[in-house]
Amino acid sequence: MHGTYNLWLVALSLVVATLASYTALDLSSRIFLLPQSRLRHAWLAGGAAAMGIGIWSMHFIGMLAFSLPISLGYDIATTGWSLAIAILLSYRVLDIVTQAKLTLARLITGGTLMGFGIAGMHYTGMAALRMEPGIHYDPALFVISIVIAIAAGSVALWLAQTLRDDDQSRVIAKRIGAAFVMGIAICGMHYTGMAAVHFPADSVSGATEGIGSQWFGATIILLTFAILIVTLLLSRFDARTSLLAGSVSQLNGQIVRLATFDTLTDLPNRWSLMEQIERAIHASRHHRNMFAILFMDLDGFKIINDSLGHSAGDEILKAFAQGLLHCVRGGDTIARLGGDEFVVLLENLGSPDDASKMAESVLDRMRQGLWADNQSLQVMPSIGIALFPQDGDTVEVLLKHADAAMYEAKRGGRSTYRFYEASMNAAATRTLQIQQALHEALGADYFSLHFQPKFRGDNGELAGAEALLRLHHPALGLLPPMEFIPIAERSGQIIQIGYWVVRETCRQMRRWRENGLPAIKVAINLSPRQLTQPNLVATMLDIVRAQQVPCEQIMFEITETVAMQDAPKTIKMIHEFQASGFDIAIDDFGTGYSSLAYLQRFRAKQLKIDRFFTNGLDEYGHEGSAIVSAIIKLAHTLEMDVVAEGVETDSQLAKLKGMMCDEMQGFLLGKPVTSEAFGALLQRTASHPKRIPKLRSVGS
Repeated sequence: MHGTYNLWLVALSLVVATLASYTALDLSSRIFLLPQSRLRHAWLAGGAAAMGIGIWSMHFIGMLAFSLPISLGYDIATTGWSLAIAILLSYRVLDIVTQAKLTLARLITGGTLMGFGIAGMHYTGMAALRMEPGIHYDPALFVISIVIAIAAGSVALWLAQTLRDDDQSRVIAKRIGAAFVMGIAICGMHYTGMAAVHFPADSVSGATEGIGSQWFGATIILLTFAILIVTLLLSRFDARTSLLAGSVSQLNGQIVRLATFDTLTDLPNRWSLMEQIERAIHASRHHRNMFAILFMDLDGFKIINDSLGHSAGDEILKAFAQGLLHCVRGGDTIARLGGDEFVVLLENLGSPDDASKMAESVLDRMRQGLWADNQSLQVMPSIGIALFPQDGDTVEVLLKHADAAMYEAKRGGRSTYRFYEASMNAAATRTLQIQQALHEALGADYFSLHFQPKFRGDNGELAGAEALLRLHHPALGLLPPMEFIPIAERSGQIIQIGYWVVRETCRQMRRWRENGLPAIKVAINLSPRQLTQPNLVATMLDIVRAQQVPCEQIMFEITETVAMQDAPKTIKMIHEFQASGFDIAIDDFGTGYSSLAYLQRFRAKQLKIDRFFTNGLDEYGHEGSAIVSAIIKLAHTLEMDVVAEGVETDSQLAKLKGMMCDEMQGFLLGKPVTSEAFGALLQRTASHPKRIPKLRSVGS
């Protein structure tokens, strides 16, 4: 007995198979994102029901497309079993493809299971016809249909696993194409299985009193489309709801992270640190143990940041943060307060020595240098240490005392550490008072200049002077430069103060000239902060020209240490000064690490020997004299004059004269004096030139 096909219903079966396949692909991406919970199992059950009904209905639509010259019906129980097979099969398939990883073994096992499940559903559905005599199957086509089912199952699993990520580009189009391929494969299995069927000529259906094919087919078609479409809508709606919830949660997480972590270094920020210290206080009180706060500030970071640029400064801060992470223990907290300030919280300490060892570890590691912007830089911190409970019992007090100890470390030479002591509060208060005094000084005329004379080494004549800044505050009294200049440097006030020094020096030089006194060269110190200013040379030119002082009468002094921090930039700036007519001196020579190649390229007018080496002429005997003599010979070889500062004894004076030192200054020869006293010295010099042995009384 031969049957015929309704091509419209055949096409409809392909549409149903494709829709069921797309539903399976969409559900796999949704279930994959769910954790192991009741919700996941609910979606697996619901998705398996929708997918199973879709595959099963495709089979029966395909059966409806097949017509025989006899009446057909379907046994209810057997039909139910075929539907159950489809649903159970779909549950297992969705569970497999939504696992974290689809291995080759799992793919083969799942594909085989799916193939046998589809074939079992199909042939169980065929048995629901209850044909008498029974249906005969062509063995070859029967086997081919099962092979097709297994191949279709394996491909379906692979495609579902590959396309379960919603973030892929054009994922909807890819799923539609994959669903169409899967639909063709499923239909191919069905119609290959139907081709294997042979109905004897006298066959009849024993299930004609069961489910009728016409109303049953219409019901299946409508119900299947409804179930699949509703399932897809629910999946999409739930996915969008989850995406929105996830976005809100992610946004909240980002807001919390921005509020508690430093965006540059990814370390906890000030607020996180304060909460952590508060917890440490409660824990330490309960367990009666000790913890320490290490407050760190990077020495000279402002200069590096201004000279190399802010991007390089950011890289240094990140590299320093990474270096700290390698120094601390697992339970310690590192935070960045802002700028170049870092804090380390060390909990559960046995003794203060543990904090000392940690500080030394940090300093040792930073001495090895930090890599930033493909170059190695040595960035050292000054560290202040405050201990709980002896140095404070609140977050604010502990941080304040650690900060005070850090400033004491800076005053003690930098790149070191200090424990907090009660006396440091007075020092911190003093620092704040001086900062306020500096703020008031320019407008209130608290600053003044003193001039220290410099003399020729060969004939003792007055060679020039060095302008020295003084600050006399009505409340604080006369402040020594060594106290207020470092504070002005750290606060940045030194920039405007430095311009005032140049302006006031030029005014005084003009007054001397107007009073008929001889012209003299005056040396002015440039601070590290000033050297970072991009328009420094132009500003100096404007000041000097406004005061009508020749540039040749001004010599700017740059310390060797600062000059070598960025030698190429220093060379460029020195040449700009020289091109404008100014002279340059390298101050404190011997205290830094000058490269002879750079020293030659500086082409400075003078080298100033630091007072440490001048004192060494008496203190270290032959060795001290050998060093000073070598410096003088080196400078003369490079066609540079030498100035020895700090000359305080007759023996130092005699030795320097014997070494052919060009100029000398010091308390033995002349102390710093007011502009009026120095004007009187100029007057005496113009009338009766003095020799060095007779100048001990200058400024006395």
